[in-house]
Amino acid sequence: MPLAYLPATGRLGRPARRAGRTVGRGPAAALVCALATVAALAAAPPAPAAAGRATADPAATATAADEESTVAVSVNAGVGLGTIDKAAFGVNHALWDSHMNDPAVTGLLSEAGVGMMRYPGGSYGDIYHWKDHTAPGGYVAPGTTFDEFMGSVRASGSQPMIIANYGTGTPQEAADWVRYANVTRGYGAKYWEIGNEIYGNGHYGSGWEADDHPDKSPREYVRNVLAYAGAMKAVDPTIKIGAVLTTPGDWPDGITGPGDSADWNHTVLSAVAGTIDFAIVHSYPGGATADDALERTARLPGQLREVRRQIDRYAGERSSKIGIALTEVNSNVQMNSRPNGLFAADTYMTALENGVFNVDWWNVHNGPDKVETVDGDTDFNDFGLLSSGGCVGDVCQPAVNTPFHPYYGLKSLNQLGRPGDTMVASSTDSDQVSAHAVHRADGTLSVMLINKDPLNSRTADISYAGYSPTTQAPIVHRYGRGDTDVTRVDATPGGGQVLPPYSITTITVAPHAAAASVGAPGAPRTTAVDSSTATMSWTAPANGKAVRYEVYEQLGTNAQLLATSTSTSATLHNLPPGSEHTVNVLARDADGRLSRPSEPLTFATTAPRDSNCLVNYRVDSGWGNGFVATVTLSNVGDAPVNGWTLDFTWPSTGQSVQSSWHANVTGSGTRVHVTDNGTNAELAPRGGSTATFGFVGANDGANPAPTAFTLNGTICRTS
Repeated sequence: MPLAYLPATGRLGRPARRAGRTVGRGPAAALVCALATVAALAAAPPAPAAAGRATADPAATATAADEESTVAVSVNAGVGLGTIDKAAFGVNHALWDSHMNDPAVTGLLSEAGVGMMRYPGGSYGDIYHWKDHTAPGGYVAPGTTFDEFMGSVRASGSQPMIIANYGTGTPQEAADWVRYANVTRGYGAKYWEIGNEIYGNGHYGSGWEADDHPDKSPREYVRNVLAYAGAMKAVDPTIKIGAVLTTPGDWPDGITGPGDSADWNHTVLSAVAGTIDFAIVHSYPGGATADDALERTARLPGQLREVRRQIDRYAGERSSKIGIALTEVNSNVQMNSRPNGLFAADTYMTALENGVFNVDWWNVHNGPDKVETVDGDTDFNDFGLLSSGGCVGDVCQPAVNTPFHPYYGLKSLNQLGRPGDTMVASSTDSDQVSAHAVHRADGTLSVMLINKDPLNSRTADISYAGYSPTTQAPIVHRYGRGDTDVTRVDATPGGGQVLPPYSITTITVAPHAAAASVGAPGAPRTTAVDSSTATMSWTAPANGKAVRYEVYEQLGTNAQLLATSTSTSATLHNLPPGSEHTVNVLARDADGRLSRPSEPLTFATTAPRDSNCLVNYRVDSGWGNGFVATVTLSNVGDAPVNGWTLDFTWPSTGQSVQSSWHANVTGSGTRVHVTDNGTNAELAPRGGSTATFGFVGANDGANPAPTAFTLNGTICRTS
């Protein structure tokens, strides 16, 4: 995150983002604004957060425009999306925050189930020198030293995510910090990032991140990541090292900088995938309103899947050892509002369900910027979870440490699941209601339903697969209008839980049938993959009572049985070339009961090794939400081709063709159909000639390359 405190954004450290680009301000202005803001924060009296039961029933206060309708909710406990990590629910702390270590803050974060605290605060990570606790060009509040921060970490039962100073530091400084933290003090600090948003150092034209290296290219970042990792792990080999990536579909993803041969992610991962332990991305989806940002959460699965594809490409068999951390997230608009509270809950779970082990909200405290009214509440455009007690003109925030709506969005996750619980598939038939489900370690199953409609209630009709709930009334928690905390409420009589407008409702049911006597199999991995088959293996459950294993492919909230096995391996047959699959392994006990699902495994089959055609797809340039691509076709068979059609499918729904040349290109949804333009219709045999066409594409979110191309009905090899 950037260094400056900008009135345009209302937070220390990140400039406003416009049209996919980032615009920064310098450190001189930062210090003046920072001092003024911190003074305002310090002037407000501290007060404990408000908490309590509902003061009004949101369903009863609905307007005459409210219309209640039924939303069908599907939950499948046999489709596993992964286990909630101890580090899953995290927050950012920052050096300018004089309330960072208030006992009230530690208590509130502990109550919200926070398991990770990031330090020393975004872009401050690239100017902070831990030995003398200074951040030249920025403001360091009293009471924010590393040891004081670690006191709060330990008091809350969480763990730290530490940003090693890349921008103005050295590998030796970082190694000394590891030694002090883990050898001298015994803190056991496990996760270390090498810098913050280093791609924002000006190399791509926009600069907010401090970087004293004369060479600001991704190649230089690579050289230093390797040096930092070597020096730091020489002190403590058990630590985990994270490298900074750009978020697919967000600036500057896809841009090749001056003197570079590839964009940031491909340059970095091609060199460090054999060294790092996790990849770092950030997400600020933005929009005109928090409702817009809430809708844009739908982009996140595709973005995170593309990060994993990139890691898979360069890490190979080591890919499963590299995690993904979303170490900064916020909507970037109407940030204290109720819809941003819904955004917080929805985004945390969406990220975790799609392979992220840690999500960190930006920020615990930040400061007000402007005042507007959102859903009847005063919004201060403040990135903080908790009030800083500052003012905009004569309008002041509530007392310091009073929670804003996103805090309760995060706290709501406590009623859904905790570390060690299994996330399972869920969906609804309404784009206004999001669903997330967790099969808890105690056998209960919780479903979180987020009604994003500000006007209309919904009645949830929940169906379960792979789980049989009892007929007793479920336990229901809610955070909605009129609630001053995450509140237990009565289940709706007769079933069909009512979901008030703008609310988070979590429904927990108990199991009717006894659980299987066998635990979940270990995480599967592929041992061989070709164009139509995949061989995979896994470890047996610890109790050893499995009599059979079943491999299921995820199809949304449905599952398709692909293979059974009496051993801990299986081969999947008849898979389409160039196709992607996500599977779980379940064990069956002697009584025929299925275990919980294993961790998910996603893999892709290859293009055919033997084909009469060859396709090369190349992205020539990109700018975050658009790109230029070139496609080259070759006939490598023995017979000439006179007239051709090429078909392929976009991996992401946000991809499309805008204009083209040297071919006729049309699209329908994710399908693309291309025909020759007459002048390039003939393809000589054995690669004697080629046909090349190009197009301008658009991407809303990630921009993965198509995986399978069909020329005149034949699936081609790709290069």
